[in-house]
Amino acid sequence: MLTWLRWGLSRDATLLIAGQGLRAAGYGFTAVILGVLLADRGYTPLQAGVVLTALIAGTAVASLVAARLADRVGLRRSYGWFFLAMAAAGAIVAIGAPFWVLLVIALTGTLSTDVVDNGPAATLEQVMLAAEDAGTAIVYGRYNAVGAAAGALGALAAALPGLGQHGDSGIPAWLFAVLIPIGLTGALLAWRLSPAVETTSAGALPGLIQTVRASSRLGPSRPVVRQLATLFAVDAAGGGLVTTGFLAYFFSQRYGVSIAALGWLFFSVSIVQAVSVMLAPRLARRFGLIATMVGTHLPSNLLLIAVAFAPNFPIAAALMLARTTLSQMDVPTRQALVMTVVTPGERTTAAAVTNASRYVVRPIGPLVAGAVQQLALGAPLVLAGLIKAGYDLALWHWAHHLPRLSVEPDTTHNDPATEES
Repeated sequence: MLTWLRWGLSRDATLLIAGQGLRAAGYGFTAVILGVLLADRGYTPLQAGVVLTALIAGTAVASLVAARLADRVGLRRSYGWFFLAMAAAGAIVAIGAPFWVLLVIALTGTLSTDVVDNGPAATLEQVMLAAEDAGTAIVYGRYNAVGAAAGALGALAAALPGLGQHGDSGIPAWLFAVLIPIGLTGALLAWRLSPAVETTSAGALPGLIQTVRASSRLGPSRPVVRQLATLFAVDAAGGGLVTTGFLAYFFSQRYGVSIAALGWLFFSVSIVQAVSVMLAPRLARRFGLIATMVGTHLPSNLLLIAVAFAPNFPIAAALMLARTTLSQMDVPTRQALVMTVVTPGERTTAAAVTNASRYVVRPIGPLVAGAVQQLALGAPLVLAGLIKAGYDLALWHWAHHLPRLSVEPDTTHNDPATEES
């Protein structure tokens, strides 16, 4: 059934990538309609903001919970329970949950404000994929490409003609029921995973596991993980200034473009992102993880700054697409980097902590963007570009002062796409 998706990957990797695609399609659809649903229910801007902030906070908290419990409960079992919880969350929202219930669901980390999430399921997937490829980003490139493409289709489905035309009732909550079959199917995929995806260190490195503090599950790699988490938080803080919602607002205010034009732009951005993350592993094999991350991310931030000065929408859109071509190449390479610089027994916690660090700072972004926009409409774009460029330079400096990390390209790992299945 999933043979067409395998590309020479193992059965487990194929199942995990399929799970990511399913979830991204569902989140691509619900993330688009969530804001409209909140408005249709008559929630005040403060109430809507509380829900959206709770969604981001819930993603971070749930990732940390996954880090603490997943190795004990089992990665496959935790992954399956997440999908069942996702189905339950979709069902509860679909039947018209009141505000306080919606807030509780948001805090579980089973819903997302983004097309492709970085929550507990992503944490578990990244760790389980590391059993096949922890250092070259090949598997992670395909993993992110499928997520971006599926999320783009989900977002496009939310813009289907007539979907939001329901008279005075607005967007119906029952559309969230789409998460029910997605969650159930994801749980089935989790059930079909083999024991090989469980943390390899559980049997191979028992002595090391015993030395890791139970409270954090981080041992010798704790300083490295903390440093990476700090760097990634800086990058996410810059990204929080230029969320999809802000960009839509900026383009609308600056150029007066229609919602349809914006919809096609963000759909195109997602497609370009899918292609970009597929190409990233090839660059990483040639130039190394760090060189690929910094070498693509730094010029993308210069393009982001240039968007603020674009004289018209076509040029601004072209700059955005060019920026996306480069900016997303650090996603699979970043995930592979985290799996590379820690011991196998610390991968679950390392993935959770670094993912969560990106989310805990994001709620600050829209507030800062609104404040600096009082100076100039495009000021958040400039500030975001400068912050993210600073992250790139700091990451390069960090990598070249870390003895255990090689920044040279991997010339020994074979691309599974070229090997026989």
